[in-house]
Amino acid sequence: MNKILIVEARFYQDIAEELMSGAMTVVADRNFSVEKIEVPGVFEVPSAVAKAWASGNYLGVITLGCVIRGATDHYDHICREVSRALMDFTVNNHMPHGFGILTCENHQQALERANTKERDIGGRAAIACLRMLEVHKKIRDDSI
Repeated sequence: MNKILIVEARFYQDIAEELMSGAMTVVADRNFSVEKIEVPGVFEVPSAVAKAWASGNYLGVITLGCVIRGATDHYDHICREVSRALMDFTVNNHMPHGFGILTCENHQQALERANTKERDIGGRAAIACLRMLEVHKKIRDDSI
């Protein structure tokens, strides 16, 4: 098994595609296969991660998506709860995880962070996941 899962929130499709491009470029350079699961929005990411991780089919997970502030406090609730759910799940299930969910003030800010030639948060999330795979392996190997 050398499969990495990417859970991608597609609410902002242009941003999602750029995040995915960055992540896939990083993972393609390694010897991993990738399975992608698309969900409607960021709120659905933790549920998809939990269900997929329970299958035992993945070495690590990369989560991608974007939340943009609006006129209500919906943004604050989604950002906080999704981040907390993913952090808790990552820690409690010893899951190598690359967090690539953008939390931005506006669409332009999100595009700059997703752009593979600028901030490349999708690529950075993939790097984080792969690095955590190495950390988990080292801890496992050193404890034998």
